[in-house]
Amino acid sequence: MNRPEQPPVDRPLTAAEADLRARQLIDQAYMPTSYRDETTPPAYGPTPPIAQPGRPPMSQKAADASALMLTGSVATLSVGGATSLVLYTLGHVDPVALAVGAGGPVALILAVGSLLRSAGRAKADAHTEHHHHYKGPVHQDQRTTRTTNRGVWTRTINRR
Repeated sequence: MNRPEQPPVDRPLTAAEADLRARQLIDQAYMPTSYRDETTPPAYGPTPPIAQPGRPPMSQKAADASALMLTGSVATLSVGGATSLVLYTLGHVDPVALAVGAGGPVALILAVGSLLRSAGRAKADAHTEHHHHYKGPVHQDQRTTRTTNRGVWTRTINRR
């Protein structure tokens, strides 16, 4: 693009010079600065697939289970660390005190678990009243099925 000489600063631009300078500035502003290749890339090529960084692709259920396992491993780290600290501290005492110190955190966890389980049962056993008002002959049949699974044996009680 041919650029004319700039006019001296001491005199104002004429209308033709101002129009020419405005067109030059507009052309410079709209000059393309990039190029986009619109051709489609080939569907396959000679490069074999490689593993990408990060988590591998998996279903949402598998991702949730993986996150749960990672969270559980962090939770067991604190319990194991506390037990190790107690055992290290009690390392210079007799075996009975060592056994009591090692069993303390386990007994605490079992007691808290039992408390939570009994609170859940108490909430589930709360009596609820059902009031239904019908017009005409109605036959109601309410059945309750309770299943208790503990350890290796199961017990099913069907009450009417």
